[in-house]
Amino acid sequence: MFDSAAARPQGLAERCTRVLLSPWSRLSLLVALLAAAGTCVLLFEPQRLMSDGWPAQLGGAAAVLVFAVAYGVCTTAFVPRPLLNLAAGALFGSQAGLAAALAGTVLGSGIAFGLGRMLGQDALRPLLRGRWLKAADGQLSRHGFRSMLAARLFPGVPFAAANYCAAVSRMGWLPFLLATGLGSIPNTAAYVIAGARASTPTSPAFLVAMGFIAVTGLAGAVVAWCKRHHLRGR
Repeated sequence: MFDSAAARPQGLAERCTRVLLSPWSRLSLLVALLAAAGTCVLLFEPQRLMSDGWPAQLGGAAAVLVFAVAYGVCTTAFVPRPLLNLAAGALFGSQAGLAAALAGTVLGSGIAFGLGRMLGQDALRPLLRGRWLKAADGQLSRHGFRSMLAARLFPGVPFAAANYCAAVSRMGWLPFLLATGLGSIPNTAAYVIAGARASTPTSPAFLVAMGFIAVTGLAGAVVAWCKRHHLRGR
């Protein structure tokens, strides 16, 4: 009698553990975390850094480090990177701003990739039945570094979407982070320089940066259009 009574709570605990650790429970947790992060962004409005400036008590390397961490968290919460890159240039100048923005980019990508891999991959991989989804998954799984490098160089794929798509695929951590860091340099640098030189919009540096942003944006749109028609033709 005692053994039977003791087994029931133990069996209940095991079932509850299985339910809490099931793929769909973890996916629900991921959705809740992202929704909470998005809500915090709407409430606290980090974009006010553009107008209000950086807190006076923070300066030097500490300010750059704190900004990089905040940048990474904000990208996970779907804050647009162009806005953050402009803020980095406006607050810290071209060199320190670029360092902060790139560090935040890699950090935010790593956070999103880790969350997607741990909480979403097991639930979402069985749903990859569509032709486009299978093609994207196969490309990222077999040619992860090359595919992610192209996605970062040409801003046709939303940054957050690329993070979570890579997490659901079988792409490794190291290729993902290396491709993100290297591929993000040109576009990030252009936005940071534009932010740093925004007070002199007729300067050559500002005009070159804006021209680069326009050209890469157009190139990204063309690549996305060609890729779409290529997949349709399969």
